[in-house]
Amino acid sequence: MSDEIRLADPDDVPGEDDLDRSLRPKSLGAFVGQAALREKLGIFLQAAKQRGEALDHVLLAGPPGLGKTSLAAILANEMGVTFHPTSGPILEKKGDLAAVLTQLGDGDILFIDEIHRLNRAIEETLYPAMEDFQLDVMLGQGPSARTLRLDLPPFTLVGATTRTGLLGGPLRDRFGVVERLDYYAIEDLAAIITRSAGLLGVDIEPEGATMLASRSRGTPRIANRLLRRVRDVVQVRGHAGVNAAVATEAMALLEVDAIGLDELDRKILRVLCDTFEGRAVGLGTIADAVGESADTIEDVYEPYLLQEGLIVRTPRGRQGTARAFRHLGINPPKQGTSNQPGLF
Repeated sequence: MSDEIRLADPDDVPGEDDLDRSLRPKSLGAFVGQAALREKLGIFLQAAKQRGEALDHVLLAGPPGLGKTSLAAILANEMGVTFHPTSGPILEKKGDLAAVLTQLGDGDILFIDEIHRLNRAIEETLYPAMEDFQLDVMLGQGPSARTLRLDLPPFTLVGATTRTGLLGGPLRDRFGVVERLDYYAIEDLAAIITRSAGLLGVDIEPEGATMLASRSRGTPRIANRLLRRVRDVVQVRGHAGVNAAVATEAMALLEVDAIGLDELDRKILRVLCDTFEGRAVGLGTIADAVGESADTIEDVYEPYLLQEGLIVRTPRGRQGTARAFRHLGINPPKQGTSNQPGLF
């Protein structure tokens, strides 16, 4: 990876993991945005507590950074149970999953991030665990092998995914609650930034919070990441706090443009609009051209570019839209030169 700023990078920034966690809300009431989802989860939580039962299994989908992990931890806090986080890539063998499941207590929440990356054998092990709270363990090998069925306490599995379509149908159908998180409105992001600034001890004016929110790609994780970088600018350059001018100065330093695109976003658009002059381009070709993995582009960068109408998916590949050409200051191809009718 190059030294350029990548605001939408899915990986945690080294040394800032604890800081990220400290900014996360601890209760449903403190969670900003996703109003319809919060209302539904509040009802499900209250009903489960009134019945004295474990919360039904929950699947949370959506692009990275929208609060899926925070919501899973909040569900555990609200239910008064233990939160057990893990991720799909870590659970490589049935024994890995068995070790996690046998540690669960009554009503505990098991959170599996990137659940779409579970292998099929692990998925099949989850079926009886989710439905009947039982775990089948194979003892021995060969002709003498036998299966031992262990009873598990009622628990809640909360899965998070950026790609629901990669989940196996039988696993997806076992979730009683399936919800998708959407990108946040600017006013919600401004409220999140103001709250985080208070926790970080940074004075921020409403105009400064709105400026940062407008460049946060609809994503709280990026909003907090921008705020931390602005805090650095305030500290080093001796500003009293964050107003619109200071926020603009910091965004120019970070090379984050008016709609929140960073350098890698612009590289993707330049490949589509300049290098290939508006023609359809395969995802692998784009990945090679910008030096990033195809999965990262598809899961992390592409959703926002699609949301903003800067690119489109076609049967032949990705294409930059007329808006992308305008944003880069490049003249679009003449009408009718696109291989998707009506694109230009």
